[in-house]
Amino acid sequence: MRTLLRLTVANARSFVRDRAGMFWTLLFPVVFVLLFGLIFSGAQNPRYQIGWVDLDGSAASAGLRQAFARVTVLDLTTETTEAAGRDAMRSGKLSAVLVVPEGYGAALAAASAAASTTAAPAGPAVSLTLYTDPSQQQTSVTIQQIIGQVVGVANQALTRTPTLLGVQSKPLNTENISSTAYIVPSILAMALMQLGLFGAIPLVEQREKLILKRLGATPLARWTLVGSNVLVRLVIGLVQAVVILGIGLLLFNVQILGSLVLMTLLVLLGASTFIALGYVVASFVRTEEAASQTTSILQFPLMFLSGIFFPFDIMPNFMRAVGAAMPLTYLGDAMRQVMVNGSAFAPLPVDIAVLAGWLVACLAISARFFRWQ
Repeated sequence: MRTLLRLTVANARSFVRDRAGMFWTLLFPVVFVLLFGLIFSGAQNPRYQIGWVDLDGSAASAGLRQAFARVTVLDLTTETTEAAGRDAMRSGKLSAVLVVPEGYGAALAAASAAASTTAAPAGPAVSLTLYTDPSQQQTSVTIQQIIGQVVGVANQALTRTPTLLGVQSKPLNTENISSTAYIVPSILAMALMQLGLFGAIPLVEQREKLILKRLGATPLARWTLVGSNVLVRLVIGLVQAVVILGIGLLLFNVQILGSLVLMTLLVLLGASTFIALGYVVASFVRTEEAASQTTSILQFPLMFLSGIFFPFDIMPNFMRAVGAAMPLTYLGDAMRQVMVNGSAFAPLPVDIAVLAGWLVACLAISARFFRWQ
């Protein structure tokens, strides 16, 4: 028994000394719980900006608007035309657009009168048109469910039947885009983030093994050594993009609706930004173990607070502010706009400017603090 106790104590001490093991076993699950808990803590009172386009202008359509206005999670904004509403969606001002068709009031009155004397019609007598953005999948599904519930209540109030008023959902874009195409920009942005950020680990490893010190003592200029490392990762980033987009094209009919040249420039800019961020990490951590833990801690807020997988609508306000400062937010947003014409978090020039600002800031910090030994 004494031997068992001694071995147990020795194993416990060994576990405590292994800081990487301690992190992944104890702290990592805690970080995950806190992160997801904070993200979804804002889901109780989300607010969705809905464009209201009334092409009928009747008393019936005005009454329908009042019914939707009573839904606390919806903020209605009047738009004059469908085109104006869809443009507002693309600029990120609206989450969806709801269109009341011309003749709505007359068709509803006629169908209501007919329903009282004849058998119920097989389908809705008149349908609203709901435009959503499939690139924001969770938000789109939630809005469709809310609109469907309001329409169901309206039907019950009209004739106690569910057939007079319907909803026809349409995507923001009229192009024939596969559902997979909407997640490819997020996956590509995440891959570029990991490529650059995890580049800090081999840099710190080379510094620990004095490889960087020996290279720094050679006649080669240091910018040449750094430049070669950056070029290799940029090439890897381009290969990543080709592979991801190629698989999407061959297997899932994924297409780039925007400029291929602009998409290539975004890949290079995004990869450069996160490579520079990796150098910042390598500038302040001393060991390979610390670099691994630091990059792991950084990547999860970047992924989950940047809007590439979870919409900002469900997050608390302070987490939205954090996400709005992250470079991955703007890289994912820019790629969605170019690839699938998705609704914007920010105008494309702003996305590019923010990424360029992060790149310049990270280069300045790493140039000041990066150590070769």
